Amino acid sequence: MAGAKIVVIYPTPQDAAAFERVYRDEHTPMVSRANFPGITRFVATRITGSADGKPAPFARVAELYFPSLQALQAAAGSEGAKKAVAHAVQISTGGPPLFLIAEEEATTF
Repeated sequence: MAGAKIVVIYPTPQDAAAFERVYRDEHTPMVSRANFPGITRFVATRITGSADGKPAPFARVAELYFPSLQALQAAAGSEGAKKAVAHAVQISTGGPPLFLIAEEEATTF
């Protein structure tokens, strides 16, 4: 059974420093086993630029990993996850974040 993840993509915010502060101090602590039962890994990536040198249209990508799609769905239905999603929307001042569900296929080299 393939692992699954929630991918959250945040548009570039109106005030990058303020967004980073709230993301780091308030939002990231919400990504926990208490709020997302079954989570196995959390990766928070800050976008620093684009390959063509133009300003990046996104500021952050968050990936929340689960052992299966069923585990992801169960976690997403929890009250803690719902609060974290609402907070993600609230802090995303550059527009609403994109929430994607993905099944992962990985190759290790």
